[in-house]
Amino acid sequence: MVQGKVPETGGAVPLYGERFEGATEELFREMRREHGSVVPVLLEDGEPAWLVIGYREAHQVLADSRLFSRDPYRCNGPDYVPPQAVGYTPGMLMSLDGEVHARRVGAVADALAEVDQFQLRGDCERFADRLIDTFAATGEIDLMEHYAYRMPALVMGGMLGLPDADLLGVAEDMKIMSNGREDAMDAYIRFTGVMARLIEAKRVQPGQDVMSRLLGYDTGITDEELIHDILVVISGSQDNTANWIGNTLRLMLTDDRFALTLSGGRSSVGQALNEVLWEDTPVKAAPGRWATRDTELGGRTIRGGDVIIVGLAGASADPRVRSTVHGDSGGNHAHLAFGTGDHGCPHPAPELAEVIARTAIEVLLDRLPDVRLAVPEEELQWRPAFHVRGLAALPVRFTPAYVVEHG
Repeated sequence: MVQGKVPETGGAVPLYGERFEGATEELFREMRREHGSVVPVLLEDGEPAWLVIGYREAHQVLADSRLFSRDPYRCNGPDYVPPQAVGYTPGMLMSLDGEVHARRVGAVADALAEVDQFQLRGDCERFADRLIDTFAATGEIDLMEHYAYRMPALVMGGMLGLPDADLLGVAEDMKIMSNGREDAMDAYIRFTGVMARLIEAKRVQPGQDVMSRLLGYDTGITDEELIHDILVVISGSQDNTANWIGNTLRLMLTDDRFALTLSGGRSSVGQALNEVLWEDTPVKAAPGRWATRDTELGGRTIRGGDVIIVGLAGASADPRVRSTVHGDSGGNHAHLAFGTGDHGCPHPAPELAEVIARTAIEVLLDRLPDVRLAVPEEELQWRPAFHVRGLAALPVRFTPAYVVEHG
């Protein structure tokens, strides 16, 4: 096994375990105090890396793909084995660099840009009502399992042009894949089968949907590569938007500033959504980068081949930027929650994700206005995941509601 060059590991901080999986605010403060904005860390498999928790330094890494590449083989050679934790998958859209990446991302961005956001909101309301109808009469539910995780995949499936009969199955398979358990491969096989059938159907009868638009572009990619690109788009939407919904609901159900308006108005939902992107971002760490040559970053000497991980949550907590937005983050959108640069979310994606998240929360609060936590806040548990910050469950209670048929 060929390994990359090894950064200094003296005093390296383990980037795994209970402290990193749970509340990370104190851990980031300790890291910043002891190491500065670029921290030597150890991954779960013992591999050394650098964690960037400075806002300016994070922006630099994300924006400069020539110096900080998503392709680990550019400087480590073809026999290099990337650490599993850094999120590299050969052939996947977000693991590419250069012209090929730009062409494929450009096609996805163009296809998403044609989505009518007014129609999208109507679709989101329909899907939200459909999901709430399945549990409205019960009086209690886990909102992560039965609502937040399913909503984005349903909406994205609808945007792709999937038949209604396939939507819930795709939503469930995306959740299984995101959990990464032993049944993830079976879910992946089912997903690729559904997408292959969709591609075949849209070639015969194209429609006004994202898949038909992608098939109409001359990107020079195979059906397998297109399915990989779609998987990146749906998985990014499903996992990240689901955790955005869940983290925002947790904030609104536990913070008096938002709880006061839960059964009244909607004006605080947008503020809560943006505050979560600063304070409780659904993506804790961006997928790994590799330094293409020796350089300096945040006062550290980075060697060519070193693994760089951008700690988005740490960068958003950087006091150099938080001092200007703390307590008033509702109107400040300079966070890095969606990344930036060549490998940031394609331009329309954050707007579409916000439509999905905002609508999901607003419809839920309209339908179940007295929704409340079913357990004490301190008993809520976070998923043991490296890249994302999301709740393992969000159990709630509410007054059972009559189910109304929705079109």
